[in-house]
Amino acid sequence: MRNKIQCVGILTSGGDAPGMNAAIRAVTRACIFHGIKVKAIYRGYKGLITGEIKEFKTENVSNIIQRGGTILKTSRCDEFKTEEGRAKAYETLQKEGINALVVIGGDGSITGAYNLAREFDIPCIALPGTIDNDLYGTDTTIGYDTALNTIMECVDKIRDTASSHERLFIVEVMGRDAGFLALNGTIATGAEACVLPEIDPEFERINQFIANGLRRTKSSSIVLFAEGREKDYNIMEVAEGMRQRFPELDVRVSILGYLQRGGSPTANDRILASRLGVAAIDALLEGQRNVMIGLRNNEIVYIPFTKAIKDDKPIDKETVRAQEILAS
Repeated sequence: MRNKIQCVGILTSGGDAPGMNAAIRAVTRACIFHGIKVKAIYRGYKGLITGEIKEFKTENVSNIIQRGGTILKTSRCDEFKTEEGRAKAYETLQKEGINALVVIGGDGSITGAYNLAREFDIPCIALPGTIDNDLYGTDTTIGYDTALNTIMECVDKIRDTASSHERLFIVEVMGRDAGFLALNGTIATGAEACVLPEIDPEFERINQFIANGLRRTKSSSIVLFAEGREKDYNIMEVAEGMRQRFPELDVRVSILGYLQRGGSPTANDRILASRLGVAAIDALLEGQRNVMIGLRNNEIVYIPFTKAIKDDKPIDKETVRAQEILAS
């Protein structure tokens, strides 16, 4: 297999995540180290169809490890979801002489890589790039630590104004259908409660946590609300319910939004992305294909695409218990 891998393509797809540039840098440098050509594919799978491709050298990835976003740009491509679209993408790979592909993204991106590899027998390796931390088989994903730190910094600032005005803030955070950002953000900020997609919210219990804080003379309260719960509970309606329950508090809603996607990646995300990027090329040279590179107990692991995208990553019950104890 080592002799067959002569040129590796790399792309970023789906939502951007801090640390993607560090991963691009690592893949590029690892390829050059092993004497393999590397070609950068711009705008994700869309660029693979339209041929927006450029060969990368060391200088192309100089001074990018600290930058947020992705220098390769990213997009969502409906055409690639069709067999005809993937056939065009494969034609581009053949034309460019690319005989292996590294994809950085979340479950939608990995699903695309899985379909391409299955239909055209091309080795594909995925790196978990998503702030949601929702991919099965890896302890953490590229971008998650940075997003969590952004949430912590924002909520700390909200706490300042909440305390000054004796307010209750409901803060919506990202995470899609996973509550890792909300749960760990609650612990990191000392928030009174969180509403998670994985657990049916007991609003009376949440109200009790808030009431406990008020009895301890706390002058503010904060509840983190995972965006994945919006399908069942409108955040504005939840806020109205809390206004009725706590008329003495001025209840406000703050939606952090795309602040959570941006910013320079933390040291943890830079190191994670660098390790996974190097491991991706090692995996190809070992003859691995159709696997996501992950980190479990600080060890590099290979997770088959089918498990990474089809198995749900469970929320840690001990962490939930710790949050409830700290809030009680």
